Amino acid sequence: MKSTGRIFLTGMLTVLPVLATVYLVVWLVTGAERFVGKQLMWLIPDEYYRTGMGLLLAITAIFAVGLLMHALLFRKLFGWAERLLLEIPLVRSVYGALRDLFGLFAGHEGDQALQVVSVTLPGTGMRALGFVTRRDFAGLPEGIGREGEIAVYLPMSYQIGGYTLFMPREQAVPVDMSREDAMKFILTAGLKSARGAG
Repeated sequence: MKSTGRIFLTGMLTVLPVLATVYLVVWLVTGAERFVGKQLMWLIPDEYYRTGMGLLLAITAIFAVGLLMHALLFRKLFGWAERLLLEIPLVRSVYGALRDLFGLFAGHEGDQALQVVSVTLPGTGMRALGFVTRRDFAGLPEGIGREGEIAVYLPMSYQIGGYTLFMPREQAVPVDMSREDAMKFILTAGLKSARGAG
């Protein structure tokens, strides 16, 4: 019975991540198709609409926006629209948080933003991996960060959340690991190796 249980558990642990990934991809694809497809049906007669046209339009629109963001005029218009969004109280909170979340790992790996560091927890020999989120506290209220300190974000494994620590910069030791690899390693509690092998 123990052997049968182990075999079943192994199968379940193998199948569940695959099913969860497939479900997420299908949910995103069908959601985009359904949402954009409804808008498209307002523009073209029903007899000309084919399944998949909404998704194709969504992909094309995203690609077009990516291209347009290289144009100075479009960037200025987008910046103006973004400032308007950030003036609306509830929208400001939601949009600002989502923008920051999606932008976390969009930067170039060579820059200093979100550098991967190892931090020794005070009073212990234990260390944690984190990301440097701020080196300068100018413009923030008094007392948030002191001279010579940095802000380090420590994500928690297997959940959305974490802690932001303010510490002397010399206590954060740089780690030669990409942000993506470090996040995988942290979120899987070290089960996923830095180079993607299990």
